[in-house]
Order: sequence, then structure tokens, then C-alpha cells
Amino acid sequence: MRALWLAFLVLTSAAPALAHDGERHDIGWTTSPVVIVPLLLAAGLYAIGLSRLWRRSDLGRKRLRRDSTLFALGWLTLAGALVSPLHEAGEVSFTMHMIEHEIIMLVSALLLAASSPGAIFLWAFPSSVRQSLGRIGQWGLWRLLTDSIVATVIQSVVIVAWHVPWLFDLTLRSEAWHIAQHLSFIGSALLFWWAMIHGRPGRAGNLVAAMCLFATSMIGGGLGALMAFAASPWYPAYAALDLGPIGLTPTEDQQLAGLIMWVPGGLYHLAAALWFLLRGLKEDGGSRAPAR
Repeated sequence: MRALWLAFLVLTSAAPALAHDGERHDIGWTTSPVVIVPLLLAAGLYAIGLSRLWRRSDLGRKRLRRDSTLFALGWLTLAGALVSPLHEAGEVSFTMHMIEHEIIMLVSALLLAASSPGAIFLWAFPSSVRQSLGRIGQWGLWRLLTDSIVATVIQSVVIVAWHVPWLFDLTLRSEAWHIAQHLSFIGSALLFWWAMIHGRPGRAGNLVAAMCLFATSMIGGGLGALMAFAASPWYPAYAALDLGPIGLTPTEDQQLAGLIMWVPGGLYHLAAALWFLLRGLKEDGGSRAPAR
């Protein structure tokens, strides 16, 4: 009930106020150009590329419709996590911060990677630029970064590193560090889900993806469990806050955040691992469709 009350308080009002130590913290929508401009730029480029491809495509419109729907859902959830009051609520509640990150890395990144937006983005540019950008997929570095195991290691390092107390506290004191944290979360999650979906082909690829997802569930779930069972707050910036007026102490706030990372986050990756495992077991040795 405490978690439901906290979520209701933050998300059902455009500008609620949280209090601690006699101070009020207004929680509103994020209007920073650093957040808004990249989101609008991505949406604009995608819309241009989609319209150009749509005019040139007859037989492929069903695929374009599916991919554009996935992209729209991914963009909307990403924008909602970064722009809605949930983002600013994360400044005073570790639970809200955790929910924001889970949405970004589990929902938004998966939808965006599944939408295969590369070709559509390329069509937003002139032909000469499009050809140059299209060669990125042939770079050895890109193939390395999108290898299933490498992408899993990168995302795991990013998750663990940003939960080191002194580094996490930097994101609460510095907007630049907060931006760096979100960029690394988004980037590593996109690489991870891209590698899972479009990585190694065939039965072996599916089984490797299942293994990587299982390992990710153990790493994220283990970190969440440690936070859930901690008897005191890990992060001084949150420990200094008194969330009593809305029913959660800093320790309870951290424990709830850890529980969210441990159970829903772990089950999410486990479910995906099982899906790829079953898909791999059903494979006849053929290859998955190549990434566009």
C-alpha cells in the first residue's frame, strides 16, 4: 500500500510537492532542452524516414506499420520516463528513480531495438549521407559491440557501476552526471536488446541469448536483493531525506526500490530467457532473419 500511495502521489499530479527537513520539492514535468530536443529530433528524423520509405514501398508496408508501431511505443515510454513527473520524483525517491530506470532499460529499449529503426532513420538523410552512415553496420567495432556476450557484459558493468554509492550520489548532485547515467543506461540497454534480437542467428544464437538473459537476471536480481535486504541506506543523498510525510523512510524507500529491481526486473529477464530458450529448442538449424 505504501508503494501504491507513493506512485499515486507522484504520477497523478503535474506538480505535487514532497517535503523533507522542512523543505518543499516541487515535482513537475521536465522541460530541459537537453532532454526534449533529442527526443523531438529522433521523432522528427524517424517520421521523415518513414514517410520516404512508405512512398517507395508497396509490399513492405505491413512490416513498416509493425516496426513504426513498436518504435512509437518505445519512444512514448522513453519520453514518459524522462519527461513526466516520474523523472523529477527520482530526485527525492530512490523507488521512483528505480522505476524510471526499469522502464527505460526493460520496456523502452526493448521496443526500440525490436522496431529495427536503422533503415528508417537512414532514409531521413540525403543519399550521400545515407550511404556513409549505412557503412557503420559493417564496422568491426559495431559487430563487436552487438555481440550477445559483449553487449551483456557492457550492460552488466553499467548497471553495477552506477549503483556504487559514491558514483550514484554524483548523479543526484550534478545534472551532467545524471545525463551521463541516463545515456549509458539507454545506450547499453539498446545494445543489449539489439544483440538479443538481431544478434547471432539460428539455434545457437537463441540459446546464447537465453544464457545472456539468464545471467542478466541473476546480476540485476542479485543487486536488487542486496538493496532490498540492506538495513540502512546506501546513498547519502537519499539517506539525508525524510520521506515520512508520504509513508516511506529512506531505508524503506531503498528496500522497495531493490525489491522492484529484484522481482519484476529479474522475472522480466527470466521470461525473455525462456522465450529464447524455447525458440532455440524449436529451431531446425536455420538462421534468424538478418537485422536491417
